[in-house]
Amino acid sequence: MKIEIIPAIDLIGGQCVRLTQGDYARRTVYSSDPVEVARSYEAIGVRRLHVVDLDGAKASAPQAKNLDTLRKIATALPRLEVQYGGGIKSDEALRAVLEAGALRAICGSVAITEPERFEGWLSTYGAEHIVLGADTREGRVAINGWLEASEADVRTVVRRFAAAGLRQAICTDITRDGMLEGPNFDLYTALQAEFPSVDITVSGGISTVDDLRRLDRLGLRSVIVGKAIYEGRITLKELEGCLQNG
Repeated sequence: MKIEIIPAIDLIGGQCVRLTQGDYARRTVYSSDPVEVARSYEAIGVRRLHVVDLDGAKASAPQAKNLDTLRKIATALPRLEVQYGGGIKSDEALRAVLEAGALRAICGSVAITEPERFEGWLSTYGAEHIVLGADTREGRVAINGWLEASEADVRTVVRRFAAAGLRQAICTDITRDGMLEGPNFDLYTALQAEFPSVDITVSGGISTVDDLRRLDRLGLRSVIVGKAIYEGRITLKELEGCLQNG
């Protein structure tokens, strides 16, 4: 497969969890040792890891315990590229995430509420280090840990920042997230066709290897997989096969 598969680790209190449709009340703890989870991915050939500080997203600032987990992953597995998000809304928060070992910082709410600040980060830190998190519910971008809906349309948001040099946008269809019912193929193919200069990362709803194969055939470039792995819908062996062009 050409598509890059990026396993997800969502953190609450330093533990690996998964939410259903972004609902903090509907969460499952999968592991108390995120470093070992990350190690299992690196061992099969994963190059990039998607880590989200759910506490930080809710609190509007990265949380110390989860930053410490990021630091441990980056120290133990220096070859693994980590993209990290959750509550990055200030210059201090962005620096803290990058200094803790993230190669890429995922910024969502700030891009909607302070677009000039986000554009400044793209310019200052470079598009290789700043990722747009444009998570959508029925076409509108959600902010503040998905707890609020903005008036911004996902296409309008991506268009603005593509003009400022954006290279990667993670678009989670919140209605599909954690449901294991398949991704919104139409949404991602349309976005990728409209913005060829931006890597539109698929997120939400991945349930089987067949979903990954279909996304690959459709020409999508990267995909985040979380709950399907934890629930055994996609095994590490199957994932390894995909990474080896299976």
